[in-house]
Amino acid sequence: MSMDYSAEPPHSELLTVQAQQPFNAEAPVGSLVEFDITPEDLVYCRNHGPVREFDEKTYLVSIKGGVDKEIKYTVSDLKSLFPCAQVVAALQCAGNRRNEMGAIKPVSGVGWDSGVIANCKWGGVRVRDVLAHVGVQQHGNAHVCFASYATLCQDDDYYGSSIPLERAMNLDSDVLLAFEMNDEPLTSEHGGPIRLVVPGFLGARWVKWLDTIIVSPTESPNFYQQRDYKILPPTVATKDAAKLLWPKYPCMTSLPLNSVIGSISLTSSTSLYIKGYAVPSPTANVASIEVTVDGGKTWHDARITYQEGRWSWTLWEAELEGVTDSGVLHCRARDDQGTVQPREGLWNLRGVAFNAWGSAKW
Repeated sequence: MSMDYSAEPPHSELLTVQAQQPFNAEAPVGSLVEFDITPEDLVYCRNHGPVREFDEKTYLVSIKGGVDKEIKYTVSDLKSLFPCAQVVAALQCAGNRRNEMGAIKPVSGVGWDSGVIANCKWGGVRVRDVLAHVGVQQHGNAHVCFASYATLCQDDDYYGSSIPLERAMNLDSDVLLAFEMNDEPLTSEHGGPIRLVVPGFLGARWVKWLDTIIVSPTESPNFYQQRDYKILPPTVATKDAAKLLWPKYPCMTSLPLNSVIGSISLTSSTSLYIKGYAVPSPTANVASIEVTVDGGKTWHDARITYQEGRWSWTLWEAELEGVTDSGVLHCRARDDQGTVQPREGLWNLRGVAFNAWGSAKW
């Protein structure tokens, strides 16, 4: 499929470009951990086709399928008909830290370091309010499919995903149709004029340039729901071997408990200063982070410096005395249910959900 990238808006010059077409870029992790809320210029870009700019005044979102009335809303309609809601939530690509997994054994996908994450304040309207307004006919194990036909896509005729209807209708899940990021209008670079926000779910479910919502008895049939973003067994080592197995494994929703070292420096000949981030598991928030310089024999508590609600990332820092002039530091997170980040990450073909101990040399 031929794609035209000539009309893309300017991209942030602060990002490290991992692929030019489609444009895929991440922030240096050392820069990320300097901010509680990620500035727009440091928000990563993950694309499966050209980035396009749209006129908010004429942009339409269609709602259809298992609803009482099919309807199209402008962004202005959504703003005027439904109460505005805000949530601070970390957006994270499933392939975050993929290069670390690829060092174990080659994987398939864009080569990402640990900067494919952004903690932002999202503003919009609740999906549950919109669906309640149009009347939902489906119940039980139904799904809400979200799609963007607005721009071309690498592997399908459109980009699509879905989440369980129960999640979409749960007030505490904070699922939004977002038109603001960090109290500013959502730019086209990050899915504007409107994108889906699903706190606690991987970024692949946060459909950008959202223009179609379908209430359905089944999951989205789209490529990115059915034949990608799944964790296959380690024995599946090639795309050909994966072809028959995609339907047998569930789509990914959340990502695991994880922590990463953002920066590490000697503040004296025997003192270390470390900063990093952690992200919660699907069922519990980050409770603590520990660091070690002896491969896990001895652990030292880090200080949590930022955490805002259920869906945000956690920022942390640590100072260690009595270290040598060089070495390797590891970090691990623990959640409030007692789950501990594992020492090793499990290899899979798509290089997703890597959550081994964070590691950095000084």
